[in-house]
Amino acid sequence: MMAMANFHIKIDKAGEFRFNLVASNGQVILSSEGYVRRDNCLKGIASVQRHCAEDRFFERTIAADGRYHFNLKAANGEVIGTSQMYADARSMENGILSVRLNAADAGVLNE
Repeated sequence: MMAMANFHIKIDKAGEFRFNLVASNGQVILSSEGYVRRDNCLKGIASVQRHCAEDRFFERTIAADGRYHFNLKAANGEVIGTSQMYADARSMENGILSVRLNAADAGVLNE
């Protein structure tokens, strides 16, 4: 069975490695911080895959402008991925569900 989503690794303008979890519809559902080394970026992906199944690792927040977003945190409390901004809580919850359903089996692609 093919993965419904993939992690896309790219190098940003600062020369750091970042991943995006991209749904089958092409929408980015989770983005990482920058990593100096590609292997650390891969470790970040593995951490997402380990933590995505448990709701307790998702931190839901509301930005100052009233939009919703979430962070996926590791067991140590460190943020390993951040969502896009959503207009409402329902859309944010759908984003969390998409990460929970897709991240564990997602492939890894280089851009």
